[in-house]
Amino acid sequence: MTFALPVMVALIALVSIFLTPRARSEGGFFAGLSPGGASPGLFTLVMSQVTTWIFARSLLNAAILGFYYGIWGTVAYAAYYLSFLTGGLIIDSLRFRHGFNSVQDFLRARFGSTGTSCYNFVIALRLVSEVFANILVIGILFGDAGSSAYTLAVMAFAGVTLLYAMMGGLHASLRTDVFQMLVFIVVLIGLLVLVMSDGLFTVETIFAQPFVIDQPGPILLLVALLQIWSYPMHDPVMMDRGFLADRDTTRRSFLHAGWISSLCILAFGSLGVIAGGQAVSGESMTLVLERLLGEVPMLLFNLALVISAMSTLDSTLSSSAKLVAVDMQVVRPTIQTGRAVMAGFMLLGLLMVFVGNKDLFSAVAVSGTASMYLAPVIFFSLWSGQKDIPVWSYAGAFVLAVGGSILYFLESSGHTIYLGDAHKYTKLLWICIAVLLGGCGLFLLGMLGGRHATADVKV
Repeated sequence: MTFALPVMVALIALVSIFLTPRARSEGGFFAGLSPGGASPGLFTLVMSQVTTWIFARSLLNAAILGFYYGIWGTVAYAAYYLSFLTGGLIIDSLRFRHGFNSVQDFLRARFGSTGTSCYNFVIALRLVSEVFANILVIGILFGDAGSSAYTLAVMAFAGVTLLYAMMGGLHASLRTDVFQMLVFIVVLIGLLVLVMSDGLFTVETIFAQPFVIDQPGPILLLVALLQIWSYPMHDPVMMDRGFLADRDTTRRSFLHAGWISSLCILAFGSLGVIAGGQAVSGESMTLVLERLLGEVPMLLFNLALVISAMSTLDSTLSSSAKLVAVDMQVVRPTIQTGRAVMAGFMLLGLLMVFVGNKDLFSAVAVSGTASMYLAPVIFFSLWSGQKDIPVWSYAGAFVLAVGGSILYFLESSGHTIYLGDAHKYTKLLWICIAVLLGGCGLFLLGMLGGRHATADVKV
């Protein structure tokens, strides 16, 4: 089995390259249009939405949280996938109620250059962290950090994915997403069948840990329920797919992607729950699974991670090119400049892999907390249609959220103890509540101040 995983990964990579049409126009490269100019259909959009959000980091996080905190840790992570429901509402309002063609256009209309600058900063960090996290998972699967196997796996995976992403852009990403998602579903079903046949998957095992509100799993569930209102808007991969098809297709794609991805995350995360219930002191999740499952199921487990990493990484690179060339307009939106941007983001991600933090969930929590500055934007400016929110309210909410994300990073990594010795997820919950209430308060003050100023003028 030593060479089975590299061989299977190589086959999937070759098929992905074979399926990738070379981009002939900017519409195909940046907007996902077919060579005939057609938008993607419902099946393609759903498969692409699901596979780009069930990325390797998510699968591993769901399993790890289940390993340490039981089913409630996995449920908490699955709750983030309710973002498809809030994301669908955000897209519907942006496109079909307000008539904007991108998030940047909306923020520019409401808050000027400050609106787009803050947003582009947050999503650029998000994209770099996605490149980093998915490459990192591949390295972990093939060897210890710093080993030759680790380095070779990282570089080979990055090179192959960059190659076919650069060839076809977003249209290529959509085509390969469908193939990779179908393979992932087959692998996941096979893995679950093998686990169930061994008698490891039982109701008693899955629900061995009770729901206790002050434990890390339920606390993280509360954090997710606070962050899902803004989380989708700061994810350019999800937002980009909301501008590709007609209204009905877009609505249904978000709805179906939500329940499919949630089920996949719960199913995969349950493997971590099973491992946690069978672990002895000092054993890691991977060692427990290897002991319990054997070689074939572990091969499928690792293959699922590789497939999800590949499907997410090409989509992340496509969104990076669109961000810099189309949305930010830093360079002319040509196929050549788009490919150059992809290469730049890949290099930044590789740099983080070799010199950055290796805590996968920290990246989720930090970016999710930073994204919460968008919650009052969604509540007041987007859904409520308020146009009199001053820029200082927006900027204040941004500073508060970024400050909260930095504070969480420092607290969770042990650099500071400003919030005492509570569990890091309890600290995260406090920070999220403060950021959400503070941001909404700033918007409310700005809105009321604008109305008072208008009343004074009328008098």
